Amino acid sequence: MNSTLQAPPEQNLKIPRRALHYSGRGKQMRVPIWMRLALGRDPSPSPQEWNDMIAALMEGDPAMDRCVEWMFAHGAREGRQLFMQALEKGIDAVPDAPAPLREFFAEIERVPEWVDWKLLDDGVRFIHRIGLAGPYILRDLALMGGYLLSGFNRALIMTGALNKGAAQRIAETGRWWMDCTATDGMRRFGPGFRSSVEVRLVHAMVRRHLPKNPEWDVEEYGLPVNQIDMVATYLAFGPIMLLGVRAMGIPVTRHDSRAVMHLWKYVAWLMGVEEKWLCDDERAGLVRLYHTFVTQSPPDWTSQELGRSLAREPLERDIPWLRDHPQLLEWRRKLQYHFHLSTTSLFLNKFRRRQLGLPENIYPWFPLLTAGPRFVWYTSQSLFPKSRRRLEKLGRRLQVSLTGLMYADNFQFARHTQHHGGAPADGGGACPHAAHAATAPARS
Repeated sequence: MNSTLQAPPEQNLKIPRRALHYSGRGKQMRVPIWMRLALGRDPSPSPQEWNDMIAALMEGDPAMDRCVEWMFAHGAREGRQLFMQALEKGIDAVPDAPAPLREFFAEIERVPEWVDWKLLDDGVRFIHRIGLAGPYILRDLALMGGYLLSGFNRALIMTGALNKGAAQRIAETGRWWMDCTATDGMRRFGPGFRSSVEVRLVHAMVRRHLPKNPEWDVEEYGLPVNQIDMVATYLAFGPIMLLGVRAMGIPVTRHDSRAVMHLWKYVAWLMGVEEKWLCDDERAGLVRLYHTFVTQSPPDWTSQELGRSLAREPLERDIPWLRDHPQLLEWRRKLQYHFHLSTTSLFLNKFRRRQLGLPENIYPWFPLLTAGPRFVWYTSQSLFPKSRRRLEKLGRRLQVSLTGLMYADNFQFARHTQHHGGAPADGGGACPHAAHAATAPARS
């Protein structure tokens, strides 16, 4: 049976078993002194913050959920077609659009007053400048570390994540990330806007269908793709990425930090995260992220299955220009495998790696060896407008190459390649500039 929360006493909330009790969280999640100093406060949630999070474990996305219910009442196939028509061409392109559809698009097409397009665009440009450091951090820290949260994993497992394979999971996330970070990608008809709403629709489908599966225990896990899980996911692309790229040797100014946080704040809002959970600055985002951790289950077998699968992914990569050289292809795959594991080891200690089923005898040699040159290159190229623009173009070209060519069998990145040239690079960046491009975390 579920327990009830006693803080504050006037509330009586059902606690999904995956969450820590408020009274017992201190024993299981001690706050290090360095974390308190870095954040300027004890990040532990207050009783009210705790109650709000527990309630949000059972909250979905009302606007999108209502739209999905209309789809199935109207006819799932035709309803989805009308939805996609409105998404791609605008609601006015749907003759006599039903009220639920019109209401949903009226909501998402209303740009919140707090959106600052210039600041958001600055966030996009910063992400372009950091080149492959961003994808490496998102893969080797955010995604890999996220697998330690077994309550979060359950929905992935039950919706077929293991059957898809790590390459396709990365490709799906990579396509969405590339769309969101495209120039003007988050404008109404930009690729990021479109992809984010498509993902929001998929999340609503999961919330509708997964609780009907007898293997999904609502009392254990709460509602699938609930508000708290969406918050934890969105914050991985802001605070976690910013912390990671600093560790990789890239300096982040206060303005860069605000701009990146603003970009993902709008993306998260568009994907159905309630405004009360959104964060304007990096420090607030880290505190909020810590709050979400105490609603998560500890690592279990799903952490090891997903962790091992992600770790082995580089060993299965297809590198087109090495297909006729099997020995060189095998060497290159192993090199990428060790690059990624080494990056993970910079952030996750031996105990955490063991929980993920990863080798324990790995060391952060790769990020440590490349941090210095990367810092010098990035800093020198960021000083002047012309060199900064060149850095943005090079960094984006490397990102396009990584996500486009590495996962070409999974998704088409032609719209990005048309704008950026599609340099012939794989995970390490094999374009002629990659040898000295210290924004990229790997070299070829």
